[in-house]
Amino acid sequence: MGRGRQKAKHTKVARELKYFSPDTNYSALERELTAKADEPDYSKWIDDDDDSDDSFEPKDEQKRA
Repeated sequence: MGRGRQKAKHTKVARELKYFSPDTNYSALERELTAKADEPDYSKWIDDDDDSDDSFEPKDEQKRA
């Protein structure tokens, strides 16, 4: 088969995705957004490595010492 049939199928799928608009449940969205608005969760950004050296020294200076 040629490229034409494959391209036509991709175009059809892309058009369906572009114009598809599902109904939005605004009450569920509001509940989700207000559930954790009071206390942000920063635990996913905390680095659990046990690095006690908080000072910054360029690598060049570390090699000389």
